[in-house]
Amino acid sequence: QVRLVESGGGLVQPGGSLRLSCAPSATIFDINAMGWFRQAPGKERELVASLKWNGDDTYYADSVKGRFTISRDNAGNTIYLQMNTLKPDDTAVYTCTARVMDGNQWDYWGQGTQVTVSS
Repeated sequence: QVRLVESGGGLVQPGGSLRLSCAPSATIFDINAMGWFRQAPGKERELVASLKWNGDDTYYADSVKGRFTISRDNAGNTIYLQMNTLKPDDTAVYTCTARVMDGNQWDYWGQGTQVTVSS
């Protein structure tokens, strides 16, 4: 079973930046899109950003528009989430995901990485 492996989480002060990375443990064929979800304690999981492989269309949650940027490494299946001007409300477990078809079903998941924004 292919796994997604995240890195780059940690503790940062408000206004700071972090970059998350995600790569599959083995090649995933026919990727349709990859993305990042997050879940904070007591809150529902939300899709933060996604990137379609064909055409590079992106999606961002309203709460992160203008601050977060999703991108990919064209040499492989690695994606990144550059997070700038971080706020305490961005504190959550961020999980990488991938799907092979259009729609809301995501087929592959990572273990998640903790991002904590605090002074």
